[in-house]
Amino acid sequence: MRILVVEDERKVAKALQEGLEGEGYEVAAAHTGEEGFFLANTQAFDLVVLDLMLPGRDGLEVLGALRKRGLATPVLILTAKDAVEDRVFGLDAGADDYARIVTRSARPLDLTAREFELLEYLLRNQGQVVSREMIARDVWKETARHTPLDNVIDVHIARLRRKVDDSFDKKLVHTVRGVGFVLREEARLSGYGPGTCGPASRSGMSPSWPVF
Repeated sequence: MRILVVEDERKVAKALQEGLEGEGYEVAAAHTGEEGFFLANTQAFDLVVLDLMLPGRDGLEVLGALRKRGLATPVLILTAKDAVEDRVFGLDAGADDYARIVTRSARPLDLTAREFELLEYLLRNQGQVVSREMIARDVWKETARHTPLDNVIDVHIARLRRKVDDSFDKKLVHTVRGVGFVLREEARLSGYGPGTCGPASRSGMSPSWPVF
């Protein structure tokens, strides 16, 4: 089975490609709408996983153009949006379904919509420490911070960590004391508790589960 992944965030695209290839699928990746449109029209695929937020020609434009050309290949929209109107709009444009499945080592993770958005944000910033203020701004869309969200964010991080890490020896979601949070694969460090790491620790490894 051949799958085309159209995703401009290269870290997300790489995680998707590696995860799907690990399951035995043949995967091609495109990082712009134009590139995805070209590949979908010139090569045979059994499935297209299409991000909506693409530079230049966005996902809905690509999808509409593909359907107008008579391409019947199933298309899954890759999105963190939850609004019903967003889903209806995509389905009306010709999408077959919306994909919000998260797996790790072939095990599905039962995430809420907010946990999904939080995990996607950590993945997009993989290896980089993100602060609570950044999460409040970029995930909760709260720019004024007139109502502190630190406790709310900490609760969601704790729930996400349990779902992502509790069943695995290698931990991915870490707290950097006094700074924020980071997604990276590394063993537990001496002197720190579970899910906590020192500011100087580093790992270049990538998570191996697909998020789509």
